[in-house]
Amino acid sequence: MRAKTFRTWLEYMQSTERLAVIDKRVKLKYEVASIAKKLDGKKAVYFTQVEDYSIPVVSGICTTRQQFAEALETDQSGLIPKFIQAVSNPLPYRLVDKKDAPVKENVILKNIDLMEILPIPIHHEKDSGHYITAGLLIVRDPLTRKQNVSIHRLQVSSKDRLGILILPRHTFHLYRQAEEAGKPLECAIAIGVDPITLLASQASTPFGIDELEIASALRGEPLEVVRCETVDIDVPAHAEIVLEGKILPRVREPEGPFGEFPKYYGSRSDKEVVQITGITHRNHPIFHTIVPAGYEHLLLGGIPREASLFQSVKQTVPSVKSVHMSLGGTCRYHAIISIKKRNEGEAKNAILAAFANSFDIKHVVVVDEEIDIFNMEEVEWAIATRFQADRDLIVIHGAQGSKLDPSTNNGVGCKMGLDCTVPLDSEPMKYLRIEIPGYNDLDVDEYINQESTGLKPEHLEKNNAASI
Repeated sequence: MRAKTFRTWLEYMQSTERLAVIDKRVKLKYEVASIAKKLDGKKAVYFTQVEDYSIPVVSGICTTRQQFAEALETDQSGLIPKFIQAVSNPLPYRLVDKKDAPVKENVILKNIDLMEILPIPIHHEKDSGHYITAGLLIVRDPLTRKQNVSIHRLQVSSKDRLGILILPRHTFHLYRQAEEAGKPLECAIAIGVDPITLLASQASTPFGIDELEIASALRGEPLEVVRCETVDIDVPAHAEIVLEGKILPRVREPEGPFGEFPKYYGSRSDKEVVQITGITHRNHPIFHTIVPAGYEHLLLGGIPREASLFQSVKQTVPSVKSVHMSLGGTCRYHAIISIKKRNEGEAKNAILAAFANSFDIKHVVVVDEEIDIFNMEEVEWAIATRFQADRDLIVIHGAQGSKLDPSTNNGVGCKMGLDCTVPLDSEPMKYLRIEIPGYNDLDVDEYINQESTGLKPEHLEKNNAASI
């Protein structure tokens, strides 16, 4: 399995010449992020000399849809179906003994100093400090004992404290439940996990579904987990590093600003606090950082959202063919949907289903099935030639959106849907795409003369020919 662990995936990236090794000494402040950003979408980056730390830093482990498909051992067309299948059929993970868990090779329970131990970068100019960006935050529901896994921005606030942004989703529900009882919420933060487990953590599921079981289903075998030292949480046994801790009740401290996925800063405010109670790590651990708003960040959120969106639209429009959360829309705000249209009005129903799927979705474009929704030139062409605003536009005012979208009024804004499908009663020739017979089967390399010296002498201007 290519992505059995963080390390096997890095080995695979290296074997396919997609791992850049940076042996030059680099700084945590901006330099790590700058280099990783330069190679975003091209190569993962392995920094071997980060200031005076003995721990290397890796970034960009999956920055294309193709790489995520390879991690799941499928092709791009099978990516979303495989994810949907795993979400629908979770597989229990397997608890292993501590002696069989590499993440238990080193245990630190005293004198914890995060910045002394870990090379945690500062990514953007106005970021308030060092941020952990690739940690899986794992919490447990005390009633069902099901765990919830998610990724949060984690600001290093002191030697053993992290500021955390908790959005109003499943982790927030469990925290508020604990806080109302005057109790902390136990948690663990797993850093340096395989891309399959990372992707599973972003699944859009009903409350009570354990994302580590989705990771097991995606792998086709139980994910190995181990119990923490100081909290009642199970973590991936092959993680590079695990921070154990508790989200404190009725404690808020300043956090932010922080450069977020929309490529703007999330504001500074008082937010929840994680008190670190222990650290475990592998021998010779590797620290994973995700550059915010880079392709790794966007696709980690976008691919699971596509799976959820496809299921939502399919309930209303069974003939939906595919969906795409575009990079230009930060893989959150823009959805493109292709359908096999059988009835007028289906495209508009698909638009409404998309808005109902996620409050983040702001603009939806629905096209016919022959449009390649992963080719933005094709999508723009469909908008340009198949859309008329007076009949094909849906506008919804005063809807909940993303608070990280600066164009909203504290998260309340307007949503827009574009029906770019061909009317069913249109004349056949009116929307018939031009086509050159034989074009798709033609191999142009068979025609180009690689030995040619260029234009024939008689086709050169006389003055140029004389000078030659």
